[in-house]
Amino acid sequence: MMDRQGRGLAETVWTRLDRKAGAITELTIRQLRHRLSTWVVLGVGFLLLIALLALFIGGIRDGWEPIDNDGDAHDWDGDGYPAGQEFKYGSDPFDRFSFPGSGEFVEEGSFEWGSVGLYSGNHTWRSATGIFTYTWLDDSQIGGGGVLEVDSLEPCPDGELFEDFWLDWGEGCRMDVNRIVVHDASFVGNGTFRVVEGGYAAWGYMEDSFDVEPEPASNYIDEDDIDWTGDPNKINGFDDDGDCLRIGWPEETPPDFVWWSWEPNHDSDRNGNGVDCDVEWIADSNGNIVAIIPDDNVDEDPSEENLAYEDAHRAFIIGTGKIAFVMILGIFLPLFLALGLVRDETENGTLHYLLSKPIHRGEFITYRILGYLVVAGGFVLIMSLMMGLVTASLGPGDSIFRLKDVIVWLGIAFATILALAAYGAIFNTLGLLSSRYGVYIALVIGVYEFVMAVLTLGGAELIPVLSVSHWTLQLIDSIVLIVWPNTIEMHIIASAFDLPSGITAFWNPPAHTLGTESPFISGLISVIVLLLITSLMIIFGQSQFKRREIM
Repeated sequence: MMDRQGRGLAETVWTRLDRKAGAITELTIRQLRHRLSTWVVLGVGFLLLIALLALFIGGIRDGWEPIDNDGDAHDWDGDGYPAGQEFKYGSDPFDRFSFPGSGEFVEEGSFEWGSVGLYSGNHTWRSATGIFTYTWLDDSQIGGGGVLEVDSLEPCPDGELFEDFWLDWGEGCRMDVNRIVVHDASFVGNGTFRVVEGGYAAWGYMEDSFDVEPEPASNYIDEDDIDWTGDPNKINGFDDDGDCLRIGWPEETPPDFVWWSWEPNHDSDRNGNGVDCDVEWIADSNGNIVAIIPDDNVDEDPSEENLAYEDAHRAFIIGTGKIAFVMILGIFLPLFLALGLVRDETENGTLHYLLSKPIHRGEFITYRILGYLVVAGGFVLIMSLMMGLVTASLGPGDSIFRLKDVIVWLGIAFATILALAAYGAIFNTLGLLSSRYGVYIALVIGVYEFVMAVLTLGGAELIPVLSVSHWTLQLIDSIVLIVWPNTIEMHIIASAFDLPSGITAFWNPPAHTLGTESPFISGLISVIVLLLITSLMIIFGQSQFKRREIM
């Protein structure tokens, strides 16, 4: 088809379009390249990402310390025995006088609180505060942090207890060869005890005592890993450490031991599936895990090497993608680079020269935004590839290179570029509407978008929908689930077993799926919304620009 001058329409329409687009785009790129503000913003963004990479590499080098998820490796009462060992023997993990093998204290008598008096005999002395003159003092008694360490007693300072010097709880000191001063201490000996004013002491004997060697705390770290067969119809979960089935525990709990202080209402079949001490994994019709319900004390202390490494790795990628790329670069790059795409030409007096060429005003705005996207989007793409290559090379797993990491980073770059386009169109339009107040309005919008992003990270679905950041973060959530389908399973595992998880902090299952639960639908909706926002803002800016008189 030919026009009236005999030229092909391809030349008169598409060729001219390409030439104008190329010229204005190239001019925009050249202008942005020669601005100091451009290099400052890009430089700050580069340093930010380098710092995050340094933290990532440092974390890889340091490794991952095993975590005592259920707290049974901790010696809560300071008696030298981890809580898990005390559970086995039925002693109270919060009482320093109660420990494995300590037996039961049978009280024969005591002083009244605050009284002053003397009492002699060969006894076990409990919570004693005063002066003990002895003929015999046991220095080889069964351990426990509540028992006085006789061999390590230092000479007492001059003076009176509580007047001239002070002792810590459970401590003592030597006044003479056969005389000690104690403060709320427990010991065994034959002699005369004088309780001081304001003190107390009880005497008696220990029943059924025996010697138990303290176990290392490491025995109670990662001792009950998650047992998942991969089939929700099978019996899953196993009480590896026996704290649900009570394997190896005393038949009867000692009278003074209160279980409610540690685990209220222990239920070996809390999930109600008729199987004691298991974990019920519930799947939907498509085989996707939707819920996990464990019985008490089952799979409660998993190995960090099997779960947390991958969780932390993905959390770093997702968190960096959302916070560094979308919430920081995605908002601040347009704020500095796109706000003055047309406004600056007006202020410099060059806009009338550019528009004197055969360029439609609407096309001029579109091409200016395109040039800005080449600079900002190119930077984001390069940075995402750099991050992807590093994380894919150093990430956990058996493979030498994690290709899916790179794919996720490219998805983050794609989502960020869409956000750059939307914010660029919005901020450019604000610059057109008001050269004086546009920057202030843009700052307010930037703060608003940041707040909406924070709400989205927190799981809000309704309030943030009127924001670019919400749909961008939703797009990243969808991309993550498409590339790593088991992310939702890791999310549910962390919630079910109350495990520390970065994924639960930075990732949420896509919300806008139209009832399909499909990440593809959610991702497609997010892309459409972001493109729609960009297009509408460009059209609105064009309409305002067309009516403006250029002086």
